[in-house]
Amino acid sequence: MYKVLLLEDDEMLSQTLKSLLEDEGYEVDLAKNADEAIDLTYDKKYDLYLFDINVPFGNGIDLLHDLREAGDKTPAFFITALKDIKSVSKGFDAGCDDYIKKPFDMDELLIRIEAILKKYNPYEKYGDIEYSVEDDIVFKNSKELELGEVSKKILLLFLENINKIVHKERLYEVMQKPSDVALRVQINKLKKELGLNIVNVRGVGYKLEKL
Repeated sequence: MYKVLLLEDDEMLSQTLKSLLEDEGYEVDLAKNADEAIDLTYDKKYDLYLFDINVPFGNGIDLLHDLREAGDKTPAFFITALKDIKSVSKGFDAGCDDYIKKPFDMDELLIRIEAILKKYNPYEKYGDIEYSVEDDIVFKNSKELELGEVSKKILLLFLENINKIVHKERLYEVMQKPSDVALRVQINKLKKELGLNIVNVRGVGYKLEKL
């Protein structure tokens, strides 16, 4: 599960974004000002920073600049109402990876965030499970697991769609001899060996529920 630090002082927007991201399987910590954000970066390691620029006790650009100066390479994304090119340029100079201007489309934000995370994190994560897509290796508690090719393909579908229904027809596509019985065997194997919280959506498919 990817961990996101959201710096946003607009209460309504921050709660909306938090709910949106959590529905997509992200773990989100909120900071209402730059000081809170700094404290949280000391306590936790994040996979993504999602910063507004104009916030109390500082601003997102200066905060990111200071984090980069301290060697923090966490991917960063700015959300801002600022529209001038100078501000955008400062954001990239400070080390941001992307930005989006308010008001923005929520689906576009999710697409951009997913692109950044895939660029910097070649792993699909779920609790203590990590799947290195590039190397085609599955880890549990940092120990490599031996899974069959079909099992890994099914696992990857679930990891890419946490808390979303994966239709049976889509799962059949990665199986050599697809059938309801064979699919149930694969699902039970993943649940037993990896401890995945996979639920049956009767007549439709399966869903890996978020932790």
